[in-house]
Amino acid sequence: MRPDVYDVVIAGGGLAGLTLARQLRREAPHLSVFVAEKRQHPAREAAFKVGESTVEISAHYFHTRLDLAGHLRSEQLEKLGLRYFFPTPDNRRIEERFELGPPEFPPVPSFQLDRGRFENMLLDANRASGVVVEDECRVTRVDLGEPHRVQISGRDRHRTIEGRWLIDASGRHGLLRRKLSLDQRVGHDANASWFRLPLRVRVDDWTTDSSWRARVRSSDRWLSTNHLMGKGYWVWLIPLGSGSTSIGIVADDTLHPYARINRFDRAVDWLREFEPQCADVVEPHARSLEDFLALRHFAHGCRRVYSADRWALIGEAGPFTDPFYSPGSDFIAMGNDFTVDLIVRESKGEDIGVRADMFNDSYLRTYGAFLRLYEGQYSIMGNAQVMTCKVAWDNGCYWSVTALLFYQNRLRDVAFTGSIADLVEHFALLHARMQQFLRAWHEADEHVYQAGFASVIALERLRQLQAELATEPLDDGALRERVRTNIAWLERFAAGIRRLALERAPHAGLERVLSLDGQNAIDLGPLRLPRS
Repeated sequence: MRPDVYDVVIAGGGLAGLTLARQLRREAPHLSVFVAEKRQHPAREAAFKVGESTVEISAHYFHTRLDLAGHLRSEQLEKLGLRYFFPTPDNRRIEERFELGPPEFPPVPSFQLDRGRFENMLLDANRASGVVVEDECRVTRVDLGEPHRVQISGRDRHRTIEGRWLIDASGRHGLLRRKLSLDQRVGHDANASWFRLPLRVRVDDWTTDSSWRARVRSSDRWLSTNHLMGKGYWVWLIPLGSGSTSIGIVADDTLHPYARINRFDRAVDWLREFEPQCADVVEPHARSLEDFLALRHFAHGCRRVYSADRWALIGEAGPFTDPFYSPGSDFIAMGNDFTVDLIVRESKGEDIGVRADMFNDSYLRTYGAFLRLYEGQYSIMGNAQVMTCKVAWDNGCYWSVTALLFYQNRLRDVAFTGSIADLVEHFALLHARMQQFLRAWHEADEHVYQAGFASVIALERLRQLQAELATEPLDDGALRERVRTNIAWLERFAAGIRRLALERAPHAGLERVLSLDGQNAIDLGPLRLPRS
Protein backbone atom coordinates (compact mmCIF):
# COMPACT_ATOMS: atom_id res chain seq x y z
CA MET A 1 0.00 0.00 0.00
CA ARG A 2 1.36 3.42 -0.96
CA PRO A 3 2.06 5.68 2.07
CA ASP A 4 -0.03 8.78 2.67
CA VAL A 5 1.86 11.78 1.28
CA TYR A 6 1.84 15.32 2.68
CA ASP A 7 3.66 18.52 1.93
CA VAL A 8 4.51 18.98 5.63
CA VAL A 9 4.67 16.38 8.40
CA ILE A 10 4.90 17.82 11.93
CA ALA A 11 6.14 15.40 14.57
CA GLY A 12 4.54 16.76 17.74
CA GLY A 13 1.22 18.45 18.39
CA GLY A 14 2.03 20.62 21.37
CA LEU A 15 2.15 24.39 21.31
CA ALA A 16 4.92 24.67 18.71
CA GLY A 17 3.51 22.11 16.29
CA LEU A 18 -0.10 23.25 16.48
CA THR A 19 0.72 26.93 16.04
CA LEU A 20 2.99 26.12 13.08
CA ALA A 21 0.16 24.17 11.46
CA ARG A 22 -2.20 27.11 11.93
CA GLN A 23 0.28 29.58 10.50
CA LEU A 24 0.84 27.34 7.48
CA ARG A 25 -2.89 27.15 6.81
CA ARG A 26 -3.11 30.94 6.98
CA GLU A 27 -0.08 31.67 4.76
CA ALA A 28 -0.10 28.64 2.44
CA PRO A 29 -3.55 26.98 2.48
CA HIS A 30 -2.66 24.93 -0.62
CA LEU A 31 -0.12 22.87 1.33
CA SER A 32 -1.23 19.61 2.98
CA VAL A 33 -0.21 19.28 6.63
CA PHE A 34 -0.14 16.25 8.95
CA VAL A 35 0.40 16.54 12.72
CA ALA A 36 1.25 13.55 14.91
CA GLU A 37 0.50 14.22 18.59
CA LYS A 38 1.41 11.56 21.15
CA ARG A 39 -1.01 12.73 23.87
CA GLN A 40 -4.68 11.92 23.92
CA HIS A 41 -7.00 14.86 23.26
CA PRO A 42 -8.80 16.69 24.63
CA ALA A 43 -5.95 17.29 27.08
CA ARG A 44 -6.53 18.00 30.75
CA GLU A 45 -6.60 21.65 31.67
CA ALA A 46 -4.06 22.91 34.21
CA ALA A 47 -1.84 19.87 33.95
CA PHE A 48 1.77 19.01 33.17
CA LYS A 49 2.48 21.55 30.45
CA VAL A 50 4.82 24.40 31.33
CA GLY A 51 5.23 27.75 29.57
CA GLU A 52 1.99 29.45 30.52
CA SER A 53 3.21 33.05 30.57
CA THR A 54 3.47 34.99 27.31
CA VAL A 55 5.37 38.21 26.71
CA GLU A 56 5.21 40.70 23.86
CA ILE A 57 6.46 38.65 20.89
CA SER A 58 4.47 35.50 21.61
CA ALA A 59 1.38 37.47 22.64
CA HIS A 60 1.46 39.35 19.32
CA TYR A 61 2.03 36.10 17.43
CA PHE A 62 -0.96 34.37 19.02
CA HIS A 63 -3.22 37.42 19.16
CA THR A 64 -2.58 38.97 15.74
CA ARG A 65 -0.56 36.72 13.44
CA LEU A 66 -2.64 33.64 14.25
CA ASP A 67 -5.89 35.61 14.75
CA LEU A 68 -6.66 34.14 18.17
CA ALA A 69 -7.68 37.36 19.90
CA GLY A 70 -11.21 36.11 20.57
CA HIS A 71 -10.03 33.01 22.40
CA LEU A 72 -7.34 34.86 24.35
CA ARG A 73 -9.80 37.51 25.52
CA SER A 74 -12.62 35.14 26.45
CA GLU A 75 -10.90 31.94 27.62
CA GLN A 76 -7.49 33.03 28.93
CA LEU A 77 -6.32 35.78 31.31
CA GLU A 78 -4.77 39.09 30.32
CA LYS A 79 -1.51 39.47 32.20
CA LEU A 80 -0.52 42.40 34.40
CA GLY A 81 3.11 42.21 33.30
CA LEU A 82 6.07 40.63 35.09
CA ARG A 83 6.36 41.36 38.84
CA TYR A 84 9.22 40.68 41.25
CA PHE A 85 9.39 40.56 45.06
CA PHE A 86 12.91 40.69 46.46
CA PRO A 87 13.89 38.98 49.72
CA THR A 88 13.78 40.06 53.33
CA PRO A 89 15.58 38.08 56.07
CA ASP A 90 12.61 35.75 56.57
CA ASN A 91 10.24 36.31 53.58
CA ARG A 92 7.17 36.11 55.83
CA ARG A 93 5.55 39.46 55.01
CA ILE A 94 5.19 40.36 51.36
CA GLU A 95 4.64 44.03 52.14
CA GLU A 96 8.17 44.19 53.56
CA ARG A 97 9.74 42.99 50.30
CA PHE A 98 10.89 45.43 47.64
CA GLU A 99 8.48 45.15 44.69
CA LEU A 100 9.24 45.75 41.02
CA GLY A 101 6.30 45.68 38.65
CA PRO A 102 3.78 47.72 36.67
CA PRO A 103 1.04 49.63 38.54
CA GLU A 104 -1.46 49.00 35.72
CA PHE A 105 -1.92 46.93 32.58
CA PRO A 106 0.62 47.82 29.87
CA PRO A 107 -0.53 49.24 26.51
CA VAL A 108 0.72 46.14 24.66
CA PRO A 109 -1.22 43.09 25.93
CA SER A 110 0.13 39.72 26.98
CA PHE A 111 -1.65 36.69 28.42
CA GLN A 112 -1.50 33.81 30.90
CA LEU A 113 -2.27 30.56 29.09
CA ASP A 114 -3.90 27.45 30.41
CA ARG A 115 -1.93 25.27 28.02
CA GLY A 116 -4.41 22.39 28.02
CA ARG A 117 -7.28 24.72 27.13
CA PHE A 118 -5.21 26.57 24.52
CA GLU A 119 -3.89 23.46 22.79
CA ASN A 120 -7.33 21.80 22.76
CA MET A 121 -8.67 24.86 20.92
CA LEU A 122 -5.74 24.85 18.47
CA LEU A 123 -6.11 21.17 17.69
CA ASP A 124 -9.83 21.53 16.97
CA ALA A 125 -9.28 24.67 14.88
CA ASN A 126 -6.56 22.99 12.84
CA ARG A 127 -8.76 20.00 12.10
CA ALA A 128 -11.59 22.30 11.08
CA SER A 129 -9.24 24.12 8.66
CA GLY A 130 -8.15 20.93 6.91
CA VAL A 131 -5.01 19.96 8.82
CA VAL A 132 -4.85 16.20 9.49
CA VAL A 133 -4.18 15.88 13.23
CA GLU A 134 -3.91 12.47 14.87
CA ASP A 135 -3.69 12.33 18.65
CA GLU A 136 -2.43 9.25 20.54
CA CYS A 137 -0.03 8.97 17.62
CA ARG A 138 3.69 8.34 18.17
CA VAL A 139 6.50 8.78 15.68
CA THR A 140 8.56 5.58 15.96
CA ARG A 141 11.07 6.07 13.16
CA VAL A 142 12.24 8.74 10.74
CA ASP A 143 14.18 8.22 7.51
CA LEU A 144 15.29 11.49 5.94
CA GLY A 145 15.32 11.56 2.18
CA GLU A 146 13.38 12.38 -0.98
CA PRO A 147 10.73 12.41 0.49
CA HIS A 148 11.10 11.93 4.24
CA ARG A 149 9.50 8.72 5.51
CA VAL A 150 7.92 8.71 8.97
CA GLN A 151 6.68 5.61 10.75
CA ILE A 152 3.82 6.28 13.15
CA SER A 153 1.97 4.18 15.68
CA GLY A 154 -1.63 5.15 16.35
CA ARG A 155 -4.62 3.84 18.24
CA ASP A 156 -5.29 0.90 16.00
CA ARG A 157 -2.58 0.68 13.37
CA HIS A 158 1.04 1.22 12.45
CA ARG A 159 1.84 2.81 9.12
CA THR A 160 4.28 4.94 7.18
CA ILE A 161 3.58 8.44 5.90
CA GLU A 162 5.71 10.60 3.64
CA GLY A 163 6.40 14.31 3.81
CA ARG A 164 8.27 16.66 1.54
CA TRP A 165 9.07 18.61 4.73
CA LEU A 166 9.61 17.13 8.19
CA ILE A 167 9.26 19.44 11.19
CA ASP A 168 10.45 18.25 14.58
CA ALA A 169 8.10 19.67 17.22
CA SER A 170 8.64 16.77 19.61
CA GLY A 171 9.73 18.94 22.54
CA ARG A 172 12.65 18.10 24.77
CA HIS A 173 12.74 14.58 23.35
CA GLY A 174 14.36 16.18 20.32
CA LEU A 175 13.64 13.56 17.67
CA LEU A 176 15.95 15.05 15.02
CA ARG A 177 18.31 16.71 17.47
CA ARG A 178 19.24 13.26 18.76
CA LYS A 179 19.12 11.46 15.43
CA LEU A 180 21.45 13.98 13.77
CA SER A 181 23.66 14.52 16.86
CA LEU A 182 22.84 18.24 16.98
CA ASP A 183 22.98 18.58 20.78
CA GLN A 184 25.22 21.23 22.29
CA ARG A 185 25.93 21.44 25.99
CA VAL A 186 25.61 24.87 27.59
CA GLY A 187 27.08 26.24 30.80
CA HIS A 188 23.78 27.32 32.36
CA ASP A 189 23.19 24.77 35.15
CA ALA A 190 19.72 25.28 36.61
CA ASN A 191 16.81 23.02 37.50
CA ALA A 192 13.07 23.45 37.88
CA SER A 193 10.03 21.82 39.42
CA TRP A 194 6.43 22.91 39.11
CA PHE A 195 2.91 21.97 40.08
CA ARG A 196 -0.68 23.21 39.89
CA LEU A 197 -3.25 23.69 42.62
CA PRO A 198 -6.99 24.08 41.92
CA LEU A 199 -7.32 27.52 43.51
CA ARG A 200 -6.60 31.17 42.87
CA VAL A 201 -3.40 32.16 44.65
CA ARG A 202 -3.79 35.93 45.06
CA VAL A 203 -0.68 37.63 46.41
CA ASP A 204 -2.91 40.69 46.95
CA ASP A 205 -4.50 38.78 49.83
CA TRP A 206 -1.18 38.00 51.55
CA THR A 207 -1.39 41.24 53.51
CA THR A 208 -4.01 43.67 54.77
CA ASP A 209 -1.65 46.64 54.42
CA SER A 210 -3.84 49.20 52.62
CA SER A 211 -0.99 51.38 51.33
CA TRP A 212 0.73 48.33 49.84
CA ARG A 213 -2.48 47.14 48.17
CA ALA A 214 -3.17 50.60 46.74
CA ARG A 215 0.07 50.66 44.72
CA VAL A 216 -1.49 48.47 42.03
CA ARG A 217 -4.84 49.15 40.41
CA SER A 218 -7.78 47.13 41.77
CA SER A 219 -5.50 44.73 43.67
CA ASP A 220 -4.77 42.89 40.43
CA ARG A 221 -1.23 41.76 41.26
CA TRP A 222 -2.37 38.14 41.06
CA LEU A 223 -2.80 38.58 37.28
CA SER A 224 0.93 39.25 36.90
CA THR A 225 3.52 36.55 36.48
CA ASN A 226 4.69 36.97 40.07
CA HIS A 227 8.30 36.12 40.92
CA LEU A 228 9.44 35.51 44.50
CA MET A 229 13.16 36.24 44.28
CA GLY A 230 16.13 35.03 46.32
CA LYS A 231 19.80 34.30 45.96
CA GLY A 232 20.15 31.64 43.28
CA TYR A 233 16.42 31.08 42.74
CA TRP A 234 13.01 32.41 41.84
CA VAL A 235 9.51 31.04 42.32
CA TRP A 236 6.73 31.71 39.82
CA LEU A 237 3.04 32.16 40.56
CA ILE A 238 0.90 32.11 37.39
CA PRO A 239 -2.94 32.16 37.39
CA LEU A 240 -4.76 30.10 34.78
CA GLY A 241 -8.09 30.73 33.12
CA SER A 242 -9.40 27.39 34.37
CA GLY A 243 -9.16 28.68 37.96
CA SER A 244 -5.96 26.87 38.93
CA THR A 245 -2.57 28.37 39.77
CA SER A 246 0.78 27.22 38.42
CA ILE A 247 3.64 27.35 40.93
CA GLY A 248 7.24 26.66 39.98
CA ILE A 249 10.69 26.72 41.57
CA VAL A 250 13.69 27.50 39.35
CA ALA A 251 17.11 27.34 40.98
CA ASP A 252 20.84 27.30 40.34
CA ASP A 253 22.06 23.77 41.00
CA THR A 254 25.17 24.86 42.92
CA LEU A 255 23.15 26.94 45.39
CA HIS A 256 19.95 24.84 45.54
CA PRO A 257 20.61 21.23 44.52
CA TYR A 258 18.07 19.40 42.40
CA ALA A 259 17.44 16.84 45.15
CA ARG A 260 15.90 19.63 47.25
CA ILE A 261 13.05 20.26 44.79
CA ASN A 262 12.59 17.11 42.65
CA ARG A 263 9.58 15.73 44.57
CA PHE A 264 6.51 17.59 45.77
CA ASP A 265 7.21 16.94 49.46
CA ARG A 266 10.79 18.15 49.02
CA ALA A 267 9.62 21.22 47.10
CA VAL A 268 7.25 22.11 49.95
CA ASP A 269 10.09 21.67 52.45
CA TRP A 270 12.22 23.95 50.31
CA LEU A 271 9.43 26.55 50.18
CA ARG A 272 9.07 26.32 53.94
CA GLU A 273 12.74 27.23 54.30
CA PHE A 274 13.12 29.92 51.62
CA GLU A 275 9.58 31.15 50.88
CA PRO A 276 7.55 30.40 54.03
CA GLN A 277 4.67 32.75 53.18
CA CYS A 278 4.18 30.86 49.93
CA ALA A 279 4.50 27.54 51.75
CA ASP A 280 1.71 28.63 54.11
CA VAL A 281 -0.56 28.97 51.07
CA VAL A 282 0.50 25.71 49.41
CA GLU A 283 0.52 23.28 52.36
CA PRO A 284 -3.23 23.35 53.21
CA HIS A 285 -4.02 22.33 49.61
CA ALA A 286 -1.36 19.64 49.16
CA ARG A 287 -3.95 16.86 48.91
CA SER A 288 -5.64 18.55 45.96
CA LEU A 289 -2.41 18.66 43.94
CA GLU A 290 -3.23 18.47 40.21
CA ASP A 291 0.22 17.55 38.92
CA PHE A 292 3.94 17.73 39.67
CA LEU A 293 6.95 17.64 37.35
CA ALA A 294 10.66 18.29 37.79
CA LEU A 295 13.35 18.91 35.20
CA ARG A 296 17.10 18.75 35.67
CA HIS A 297 19.55 20.87 33.66
CA PHE A 298 16.79 22.26 31.46
CA ALA A 299 18.98 24.50 29.26
CA HIS A 300 20.34 22.89 26.11
CA GLY A 301 21.85 24.06 22.84
CA CYS A 302 21.52 22.89 19.27
CA ARG A 303 23.94 23.20 16.36
CA ARG A 304 21.33 23.58 13.61
CA VAL A 305 17.58 24.16 13.45
CA TYR A 306 16.90 24.75 9.71
CA SER A 307 18.12 22.80 6.69
CA ALA A 308 17.77 23.21 2.94
CA ASP A 309 17.18 19.44 2.99
CA ARG A 310 13.63 20.37 4.08
CA TRP A 311 13.66 19.74 7.80
CA ALA A 312 13.46 22.07 10.78
CA LEU A 313 13.36 21.96 14.58
CA ILE A 314 10.88 24.21 16.38
CA GLY A 315 10.12 24.91 20.04
CA GLU A 316 12.05 22.90 22.62
CA ALA A 317 13.06 20.36 19.98
CA GLY A 318 15.71 22.98 19.19
CA PRO A 319 17.62 24.94 21.86
CA PHE A 320 16.12 26.13 25.14
CA THR A 321 17.37 28.88 27.48
CA ASP A 322 15.46 29.51 30.72
CA PRO A 323 11.87 30.29 31.78
CA PHE A 324 12.81 33.61 33.43
CA TYR A 325 11.24 36.44 31.34
CA SER A 326 9.01 33.74 29.77
CA PRO A 327 10.85 33.49 26.41
CA GLY A 328 9.80 29.96 25.42
CA SER A 329 6.77 30.97 23.38
CA ASP A 330 8.74 33.84 21.85
CA PHE A 331 11.15 31.31 20.39
CA ILE A 332 8.20 29.30 19.10
CA ALA A 333 6.89 32.43 17.38
CA MET A 334 10.24 33.38 15.83
CA GLY A 335 11.09 29.79 14.90
CA ASN A 336 7.71 29.15 13.30
CA ASP A 337 8.02 32.38 11.32
CA PHE A 338 11.36 31.31 9.84
CA THR A 339 10.06 27.79 9.17
CA VAL A 340 6.94 28.94 7.34
CA ASP A 341 9.01 31.28 5.18
CA LEU A 342 11.32 28.44 4.11
CA ILE A 343 8.48 26.01 3.42
CA VAL A 344 6.48 28.49 1.36
CA ARG A 345 9.46 29.63 -0.71
CA GLU A 346 10.66 26.08 -1.36
CA SER A 347 7.14 25.04 -2.42
CA LYS A 348 7.34 27.72 -5.13
CA GLY A 349 10.60 26.30 -6.46
CA GLU A 350 12.97 28.78 -4.82
CA ASP A 351 16.47 27.65 -3.84
CA ILE A 352 16.45 28.15 -0.05
CA GLY A 353 20.02 27.03 0.72
CA VAL A 354 21.48 30.44 1.57
CA ARG A 355 18.28 31.57 3.26
CA ALA A 356 18.16 28.49 5.50
CA ASP A 357 21.72 29.16 6.63
CA MET A 358 20.95 32.82 7.32
CA PHE A 359 17.85 31.97 9.34
CA ASN A 360 19.78 29.31 11.22
CA ASP A 361 22.50 31.81 12.17
CA SER A 362 19.95 34.46 13.14
CA TYR A 363 17.92 32.12 15.34
CA LEU A 364 20.96 30.67 17.12
CA ARG A 365 22.51 34.13 17.64
CA THR A 366 19.26 35.25 19.26
CA TYR A 367 19.33 32.14 21.42
CA GLY A 368 22.89 32.96 22.49
CA ALA A 369 21.92 36.52 23.38
CA PHE A 370 19.03 35.29 25.52
CA LEU A 371 21.21 32.65 27.18
CA ARG A 372 23.57 35.40 28.37
CA LEU A 373 20.67 36.86 30.36
CA TYR A 374 20.75 33.81 32.64
CA GLU A 375 24.14 32.12 32.40
CA GLY A 376 26.06 32.86 35.59
CA GLN A 377 23.42 35.41 36.65
CA TYR A 378 21.35 33.47 39.19
CA SER A 379 23.42 34.70 42.13
CA ILE A 380 22.08 38.20 41.35
CA MET A 381 18.44 37.16 41.81
CA GLY A 382 18.24 38.26 45.44
CA ASN A 383 19.86 41.68 44.91
CA ALA A 384 17.01 44.17 44.64
CA GLN A 385 19.02 47.09 43.26
CA VAL A 386 21.12 45.22 40.70
CA MET A 387 18.17 43.10 39.54
CA THR A 388 15.98 46.19 39.18
CA CYS A 389 18.56 47.63 36.80
CA LYS A 390 19.01 44.28 35.08
CA VAL A 391 15.28 43.79 34.51
CA ALA A 392 15.03 47.33 33.14
CA TRP A 393 18.06 46.83 30.89
CA ASP A 394 16.94 43.42 29.62
CA ASN A 395 13.45 44.69 28.83
CA GLY A 396 14.82 47.77 27.13
CA CYS A 397 17.01 45.62 24.88
CA TYR A 398 14.10 43.31 24.06
CA TRP A 399 11.70 46.13 23.16
CA SER A 400 14.36 48.13 21.27
CA VAL A 401 15.44 45.46 18.81
CA THR A 402 14.10 41.88 18.88
CA ALA A 403 10.45 42.60 19.66
CA LEU A 404 10.43 45.66 17.41
CA LEU A 405 11.66 43.66 14.41
CA PHE A 406 9.09 40.92 15.06
CA TYR A 407 6.18 43.36 15.38
CA GLN A 408 7.32 45.04 12.17
CA ASN A 409 7.50 41.61 10.46
CA ARG A 410 11.15 42.03 9.48
CA LEU A 411 12.93 39.11 11.16
CA ARG A 412 12.58 37.04 8.00
CA ASP A 413 13.36 39.96 5.66
CA VAL A 414 16.98 39.10 4.91
CA ALA A 415 17.61 42.29 2.92
CA PHE A 416 16.52 44.46 5.80
CA THR A 417 18.27 42.47 8.54
CA GLY A 418 21.42 42.57 6.43
CA SER A 419 21.17 46.36 6.22
CA ILE A 420 21.27 46.67 10.03
CA ALA A 421 23.85 43.94 10.65
CA ASP A 422 26.51 46.40 11.87
CA LEU A 423 24.05 48.02 14.27
CA VAL A 424 22.96 44.67 15.66
CA GLU A 425 26.55 43.49 16.08
CA HIS A 426 27.37 46.65 18.05
CA PHE A 427 24.23 46.15 20.15
CA ALA A 428 25.08 42.49 20.84
CA LEU A 429 28.54 43.43 22.12
CA LEU A 430 27.10 46.11 24.41
CA HIS A 431 24.49 43.65 25.69
CA ALA A 432 27.14 41.01 26.52
CA ARG A 433 29.36 43.57 28.30
CA MET A 434 26.41 44.79 30.36
CA GLN A 435 25.66 41.28 31.61
CA GLN A 436 29.28 41.00 32.77
CA PHE A 437 29.06 44.40 34.43
CA LEU A 438 25.83 43.59 36.28
CA ARG A 439 27.39 40.43 37.69
CA ALA A 440 30.50 42.35 38.80
CA TRP A 441 28.33 45.05 40.40
CA HIS A 442 26.40 42.44 42.35
CA GLU A 443 29.60 40.87 43.63
CA ALA A 444 30.75 44.28 44.90
CA ASP A 445 27.39 45.38 46.32
CA GLU A 446 27.01 44.89 50.08
CA HIS A 447 23.99 47.12 50.69
CA VAL A 448 20.63 46.12 52.13
CA TYR A 449 17.62 47.81 50.53
CA GLN A 450 14.40 49.00 52.14
CA ALA A 451 10.90 47.90 51.27
CA GLY A 452 9.50 49.95 48.43
CA PHE A 453 8.07 49.92 44.95
CA ALA A 454 9.42 50.64 41.48
CA SER A 455 8.29 50.10 37.91
CA VAL A 456 10.47 49.65 34.85
CA ILE A 457 8.12 51.84 32.85
CA ALA A 458 8.59 54.67 35.34
CA LEU A 459 11.49 55.51 33.02
CA GLU A 460 9.57 57.33 30.31
CA ARG A 461 11.67 56.05 27.42
CA LEU A 462 11.15 52.44 28.50
CA ARG A 463 7.40 53.05 28.61
CA GLN A 464 7.61 54.49 25.10
CA LEU A 465 9.67 51.58 23.77
CA GLN A 466 7.03 49.11 24.90
CA ALA A 467 4.11 51.20 23.64
CA GLU A 468 5.79 51.81 20.25
CA LEU A 469 5.65 48.10 19.49
CA ALA A 470 2.00 48.57 18.59
CA THR A 471 2.59 51.44 16.14
CA GLU A 472 1.72 51.29 12.45
CA PRO A 473 4.11 49.53 10.03
CA LEU A 474 7.29 51.48 9.26
CA ASP A 475 9.06 51.55 5.92
CA ASP A 476 12.64 50.27 5.78
CA GLY A 477 14.23 53.66 6.20
CA ALA A 478 12.08 54.65 9.16
CA LEU A 479 12.56 51.29 10.86
CA ARG A 480 16.32 51.38 10.32
CA GLU A 481 16.41 54.82 11.94
CA ARG A 482 14.23 53.61 14.82
CA VAL A 483 16.67 50.76 15.52
CA ARG A 484 19.62 53.17 15.33
CA THR A 485 17.95 55.62 17.72
CA ASN A 486 17.00 52.85 20.15
CA ILE A 487 20.53 51.45 20.30
CA ALA A 488 21.96 54.94 20.83
CA TRP A 489 19.56 55.38 23.75
CA LEU A 490 20.57 51.99 25.16
CA GLU A 491 24.17 53.22 25.27
CA ARG A 492 23.05 56.20 27.36
CA PHE A 493 21.02 53.84 29.54
CA ALA A 494 24.04 51.59 30.05
CA ALA A 495 26.07 54.64 31.05
CA GLY A 496 23.37 55.54 33.58
CA ILE A 497 23.50 52.07 35.12
CA ARG A 498 27.29 52.29 35.27
CA ARG A 499 27.11 55.68 37.01
CA LEU A 500 24.68 54.36 39.62
CA ALA A 501 26.84 51.29 40.24
CA LEU A 502 29.97 53.43 40.71
CA GLU A 503 28.10 55.58 43.24
CA ARG A 504 26.96 52.52 45.16
CA ALA A 505 30.32 50.68 45.00
CA PRO A 506 32.95 53.41 44.42
CA HIS A 507 35.98 51.36 45.39
CA ALA A 508 35.17 48.11 43.58
CA GLY A 509 37.04 48.85 40.35
CA LEU A 510 33.85 48.55 38.31
CA GLU A 511 35.02 51.25 35.89
CA ARG A 512 37.50 48.71 34.54
CA VAL A 513 34.70 46.25 33.70
CA LEU A 514 32.75 48.67 31.51
CA SER A 515 34.06 51.89 29.96
CA LEU A 516 31.38 54.22 28.60
CA ASP A 517 31.06 57.95 27.99
CA GLY A 518 28.96 59.19 30.89
CA GLN A 519 28.33 62.70 29.53
CA ASN A 520 24.82 61.83 28.32
CA ALA A 521 24.02 59.09 30.84
CA ILE A 522 20.34 58.52 31.58
CA ASP A 523 19.24 59.58 35.07
CA LEU A 524 18.04 56.42 36.82
CA GLY A 525 16.19 58.23 39.59
CA PRO A 526 13.03 56.06 39.37
CA LEU A 527 15.18 52.91 39.64
CA ARG A 528 17.39 54.10 42.51
CA LEU A 529 16.43 52.02 45.56
CA PRO A 530 16.51 53.37 49.13
CA ARG A 531 19.20 51.74 51.26
CA SER A 532 18.68 50.59 54.83
